[in-house]
Order: sequence, then C-alpha cells, then structure tokens
Amino acid sequence: MQVTLTVNGDEVTSEIEPRLLLVHFLRDTLGLTGTHWGCDTSNCGACVVLMDGEPVKSCTVLTAMAGGHEVRTIESVERGDVLDPVQQGFVEEHGLQCGFCTPGMIMTARALLDRRAGGEPLTDAEIREAISGQICRCTGYTNIVKAIRWAADQEAAPAGGR
Repeated sequence: MQVTLTVNGDEVTSEIEPRLLLVHFLRDTLGLTGTHWGCDTSNCGACVVLMDGEPVKSCTVLTAMAGGHEVRTIESVERGDVLDPVQQGFVEEHGLQCGFCTPGMIMTARALLDRRAGGEPLTDAEIREAISGQICRCTGYTNIVKAIRWAADQEAAPAGGR
C-alpha cells in the first residue's frame, strides 16, 4: 500500500507492507536510526517519537496508521549546531549513561515542555509521570529528571538569560 506522512518537516510517500511498524519504517526505509528499537512490546520506550506533537511508541504504531500525520524523530530536535535545551540538559546534568534510552527520553521531554510552554513550572512528579513509560537500565532517573528540569528552567528564563 502507499502511505504519505510528514517526517521531520518533509512529506514522504512510500510503498509499504500494511503490517510495517513505524519504528522499522523510520530506521530501515528512511535511514533515521536515532529512533532506537528495543523491545517491540512497548515496554522500554526507546522508540518514542512524536506524532502530531504527542509521544508515541513507534513499535506499536503501524506506518499505515501514521499516514496523514506529522512524525518527529530525534533527528529533528537539534537546530544546526545548536542543541535543543533538552539535549543540552542531558549534557549539563549527566542525564545519560549508555544512551540507548536517551532519544526516546528526549522526545518525551520535548513534548512535555512544548505542552507546558508559558505554563506553570514543572514539578519533579510531573516529569517522572511523563517518562514513566520508559525504562533506563543504567540510571536511577535522578539525573534524567534534573536534565529535564534544567531544560524547563532554560526555556522559562528570559531570552537574555539563556
């Protein structure tokens, strides 16, 4: 079947098998290997991408279901040589170790911050709830929460304060 979707701002049309998972379409068809494939059961969250701005586990979404939607992967977050505040937060607060879960965590955090733009400050409980569907086998999540908090604080700061 033919499917058309927008991936990282570019419209993509491709012939696919109806059963093709979005994670495999992104990685194998489009070569966007920043989205990791970890469990194929929706347990780990390493494959999280944004579909119409909402985090989804791409191992549970058929590519055909993504037709007509906008999909953002980790490749869309950095702008030129400038890291997104969430990415920079992971650097500043040591929010990663092996890095396998990091793309999914960053995409989930990006969606959380996008929803909260101009809103009340985030609590650690809200951050933990947002990432609760993702597994990091290397950390105790403390530095991941700190990284997302760092990014939220940067985005809340006046433009001259960043």
